[in-house]
Amino acid sequence: MTSTRSFVRRAILVASAVTAALVLAACGNGNSDGSGSAAQTSAAATAESTAGAHNGQDLSFAQGMIPHHQQAIQMAKTAATQASSAEVKDLASRIEKAQAPEIETMSGWLESWGEDVPSSMPGMDHSGHSGSSDTPGMMSTKDMDELMKASGTDFDEMFLTMMVGHHEGAVEMATAEKGKGQYGPAKKMAEDIITAQNAEIEEMNKLLGKS
Repeated sequence: MTSTRSFVRRAILVASAVTAALVLAACGNGNSDGSGSAAQTSAAATAESTAGAHNGQDLSFAQGMIPHHQQAIQMAKTAATQASSAEVKDLASRIEKAQAPEIETMSGWLESWGEDVPSSMPGMDHSGHSGSSDTPGMMSTKDMDELMKASGTDFDEMFLTMMVGHHEGAVEMATAEKGKGQYGPAKKMAEDIITAQNAEIEEMNKLLGKS
């Protein structure tokens, strides 16, 4: 009788152990599947990020800001030879050094997206750009002609006044990108533009004698 009971106990223990093993195996498979699913989701997100997920706002930002920067650089190059103020020449140099690399970066985005890269420099070719331009802060052909003819203190005042308006347009464009864009690097650049150009606006207003 005792032998029978011992056998039953051993059978129950063995059955319990097998059941526990099966449960653990099932849990293990569940965790494995979950980890696999999470890994797949993460991989998909990384792939999407690597591919450069962007929206229409990102495209508009890059295609609009490139010619905007090109015009600012043209104005800055003019200041190098026609400005009389050392402060204006220094500011113009900083503007050129900051915006030229950004043009290259944005051009790279557009190429990777299979989109057109703006090639014209408004104001330089005197074509298609007037005061009615849809791009905020862009100078008209007439404005650019007047700037290039000016020199000395007249140039300094004209350059600073025009560049304040130009920067304000860039900040407006960058603010739209920061709020509505999807592409991370573009939103980061927009934030940098807002910070840098607002600081330069303040600097230029001081040079103009405005508080």
